[in-house]
Amino acid sequence: MTAHTAHTNKEVLSRYLNLPQGEMVQCMYIWIDGSGEGLRCKTRTVDFEPKAPEELPVWNFDGSSTGQAEGSNSDMYLHPVALFDDPFRLKPNKLVLCEVYKYDHRPAETNHRRTCKKVMDRVLEEHPWFGMEQEYTLLDQSMHPFGWPRGGFPGPQGPYYCAVGANNVYGRDILEAHYRACLYAGVIISGTNAEVMPAQWEFQVGPCEGIQMGDHLWIARFLLHRVCEDFGVVASLDPKPMPGDWNGAGCHTNYSTEAMRLEGGIPVMEKAIERLRKQHARHIRLYDPNEGRDNARRLTGLHETSHISDFSAGVANRGASIRIPRQCAEDGKGYFEDRRPSSNCDPYQVTEAMIRTTILDEWKDDTQAAEEEF
Repeated sequence: MTAHTAHTNKEVLSRYLNLPQGEMVQCMYIWIDGSGEGLRCKTRTVDFEPKAPEELPVWNFDGSSTGQAEGSNSDMYLHPVALFDDPFRLKPNKLVLCEVYKYDHRPAETNHRRTCKKVMDRVLEEHPWFGMEQEYTLLDQSMHPFGWPRGGFPGPQGPYYCAVGANNVYGRDILEAHYRACLYAGVIISGTNAEVMPAQWEFQVGPCEGIQMGDHLWIARFLLHRVCEDFGVVASLDPKPMPGDWNGAGCHTNYSTEAMRLEGGIPVMEKAIERLRKQHARHIRLYDPNEGRDNARRLTGLHETSHISDFSAGVANRGASIRIPRQCAEDGKGYFEDRRPSSNCDPYQVTEAMIRTTILDEWKDDTQAAEEEF
């Protein structure tokens, strides 16, 4: 083992992971930390294989070490809310997604799942479907884009999107390992591709209904970081990891309700898009963990984005805020894509905002604020 890379021998580890574990099951509790984008985890042993999250006990952790509490009153509670199979320790071991609650049992500031779940429960009859396209950038441990020449840059963008060949793609092994880990875990992952900037990749999660969208995307992100850990590389969700003439990273969100998917769905979609226009600034504030400041580096009007202060919609237009796929326009029904969410967005906040705006319509017009704020 060398100090500068902190690599360990995975073959040695496999000897121990192959040891029998008897009747005991390892459950890794996973939660969102105080940054609103970082993930933390720790494991406990139980003497049964859980079939539902409510079968597992509430646990606790030191919130003063995750940006969620003061040291003088540091205990925070972990409430299990979703179960997945563990692709690293293998079945019957589990990954356990948790909500975080404070010492007084109020939700932590970055626990956006709680309100999202309440909103989703109000619109069950609408059957809202989501699919989120998670872009990310691979970095080496010096935080330089993986595969890029040291002290220099690769050739201009153009040959890298959906590319093949060692001269065009960097890190496909990680993409493939992550894809298979998601399938094993039970994540609803629907596809992957190489992205426009070299060392940038994308995976898609969905279609998921309601709260399932946020649960599955957060676990897919956890699996990405965990797979990258094994390969000794870093997965960055920064929306603009490289300044200059390079694409940023987003989390484009595809959305539909049952009415949009039925015959005559286009007018329903158009009505929803008009409501989104009136709430543009509000959504921008909710579409990254720093209230739009992260996305401001990405949404410049260049590199397949609409400017952060503008709202637009169009058929097959990747420079618009909202894109209606051409096939949906021809069919007169389907879904649309909100291209504004940043790669480091909280999917609970994004999907909750879309429901509050397009279905519940319970917010005042926020159009003017976009121009003033950004």
